[in-house]
Amino acid sequence: MSSRFEPTGGETRYEGKLVTVRSETFRHEDGEEVTREIVRHQGAVGVVAHDGERIYLVRQPREAVGSPDLLELPAGKLDVEGEAPLDTAKRELAEEIGKAAAEWEHLATFYTSPGFTDEECHVYLATDLSDAEAETDEHERIDIEARPLSELDALIDEARDSKTLIGLLELRRRL
Repeated sequence: MSSRFEPTGGETRYEGKLVTVRSETFRHEDGEEVTREIVRHQGAVGVVAHDGERIYLVRQPREAVGSPDLLELPAGKLDVEGEAPLDTAKRELAEEIGKAAAEWEHLATFYTSPGFTDEECHVYLATDLSDAEAETDEHERIDIEARPLSELDALIDEARDSKTLIGLLELRRRL
């Protein structure tokens, strides 16, 4: 059953550096009005980077889920005005793991949790890697992990983060 709807109003409840929380009202085509709390987010990118032998991931503390060392794809927010997702991915790859890629392929774009947020994540495959330098955020606590590509299935089993799971599953589908 498909139901079309239109926004009828809303107000901002919280505005932070990372997200805005809004209470928004919608009218469905049957006339029913509903109010939803929605987390507005600028979006993000994730990068599946491999050199044919190793896949490059990062471990970092994720306080929101109580993990001191969550295994993830190199990733970042779309937080530079006017920067395209692919350009953000290229910047984040250099900043997080010190690599550049000659070959880029878009793997997927998905909503991270559409029940309450509009965050979209764009995942790219980066290959033909070379060393790169970039400014890094001194507040990020990132450990780089280069794992054998032959361990892809084990990495998929280990991953708990949605962008990482989607990126690794898309990679497996292509190999």
